Amino acid sequence: MNEVLVSEQDAQQKNKQDIVLNGNELTIEDIVNVAKGEHESFMFTVSDEALDRIEKCNELKHEIINQQQPIYGVTTGFGDSVMRQISPQKTIDLQRNLVRFLSCGVGPNSEESVARATMLIRTNCLIKGNSAVRVDVINQLIQYMERGITPVIPERGSVGASGDLVPLSYLAAILSGEGQVLYKGESRDIKEVLKVEGLQPLVLEAKEGLALVNGTSFMSAFACLAYKDAEEIAFVADICTAMVSEALLGNRGHFYSFIHEQKPHFGQMTSAQNIYLMLEGSQLSKEYSQIIKTNESIESKTYVQLTQSIQDRYSIRCAPHVTGVLYDTLSWVKNWLEIEVNSTNDNPVFDIETREVYNGGNFYGGHVVQAMDSLKIAVANIADLLDRQLQLVVDEKFNKNLTPNLIQNYEENDYELGLHHGFKGMQIACSALTAEALKLTNPASVFSRSTEAHNQDKVSMGTIASRDARTIVELTQHVAAIHLIALCQALDLRGADKTSPQTAVIYNMIREVTPFVDRDRPLDNDIQAVVELIRSGKLKKAIQTN
Repeated sequence: MNEVLVSEQDAQQKNKQDIVLNGNELTIEDIVNVAKGEHESFMFTVSDEALDRIEKCNELKHEIINQQQPIYGVTTGFGDSVMRQISPQKTIDLQRNLVRFLSCGVGPNSEESVARATMLIRTNCLIKGNSAVRVDVINQLIQYMERGITPVIPERGSVGASGDLVPLSYLAAILSGEGQVLYKGESRDIKEVLKVEGLQPLVLEAKEGLALVNGTSFMSAFACLAYKDAEEIAFVADICTAMVSEALLGNRGHFYSFIHEQKPHFGQMTSAQNIYLMLEGSQLSKEYSQIIKTNESIESKTYVQLTQSIQDRYSIRCAPHVTGVLYDTLSWVKNWLEIEVNSTNDNPVFDIETREVYNGGNFYGGHVVQAMDSLKIAVANIADLLDRQLQLVVDEKFNKNLTPNLIQNYEENDYELGLHHGFKGMQIACSALTAEALKLTNPASVFSRSTEAHNQDKVSMGTIASRDARTIVELTQHVAAIHLIALCQALDLRGADKTSPQTAVIYNMIREVTPFVDRDRPLDNDIQAVVELIRSGKLKKAIQTN
């Protein structure tokens, strides 16, 4: 019987993804997978080199404590209270009180994915081996992640320096057996969960409470998740632009590579290429040479009125110049975030080579706030772009003989004439979502406030920027969903059989979750269904594998 149990356990272990943590190689992809995946799917291994460094760093801490030296946050008070030194025998009580007085977060609780991402990032930062914690702390964090024990963390209360003190106190608290956790879909007292799992709480020793709370892991969790969703939004924006070019009988020559090679921003060229390739084979969006043939030749005349414009409006023609900015922003944001989540963003830090402790400000979220302030502007511009495209599609003055508000075609004497308003409400909702996204683009980094007795007299506000980026991404996903539903409606009216093979793939995927709107009906559930499709990454994958 025991042999059967062992073999079952071995099989379960083999089915898990083993993420090796060494403090240097954690990726955004890893973070998002762990944050959004089932906890049973992952196991975590700490490299031998990292374990050795952690143990040596902890030994160095005790060596310095025994020398009676003042060590910030270990044998002194915190922040402005740094001038108050305590004896070594008080260090454990000091760490316990730190975690407790910081537990004053407010607002909605963060999503479980954010809390799981926070745990993984903080674990990796401590594994770097400069924060003077025991291996026991690392092991407890890993046990919690592998067993699906996740802290309940209120979103509000961090100024982003000295790191995410208030939010991260909720992570530190559950390690020591205090606070609420999410466990098997329910909010539970950690004490109850520890009994169920047969685990013991930790008593946080000198520096360990500070090491857990004094860093950028909460803001980085929001940032990494926002980054991943924004990456998807960029490609969805290209899909929308290709489809709107078809819906409005546009000029696909706007996306010809020669144009964009003359202004060779990588993101702009990427966006234009995506759109152009998606439009190959379309009978609706034409090449410039095809459009010329549809217009009357001027020949010997001095003036003619063209029947089709040779240039589309900016929201279509200049789309690569908008979406391209997002692509390029994503490239450097990724680099900055992956440096951040593989850093010692803590204070003080211990150098096992020089045998010294150093005081600095690595907890400051300056790079995260700059990255998120930039990302949220780039994403909000996508919302604005798609909203402008939608306006052209639904307005009979601009939609090139499509129906008003994309209502279905009716016979002249049909009773339903005049009763339906189609996508009028959808356009209003889209405009509201876009306005809300644009409002949130105000840069958080410039709203530093002197706090904590003017010790923290310049702070990053990185967590606010990251939360804003998260919200703007969510709003833009909904804008894109509304636009995609409207575009499929427009293509049905125009002739869906005339679309390109690539956009036909997207059309069919959207139609699987939302049918043609033949009469006025609620569309809120349709929007959410398409949002989930966007979030799943299936739209991008379908094009890339087609």
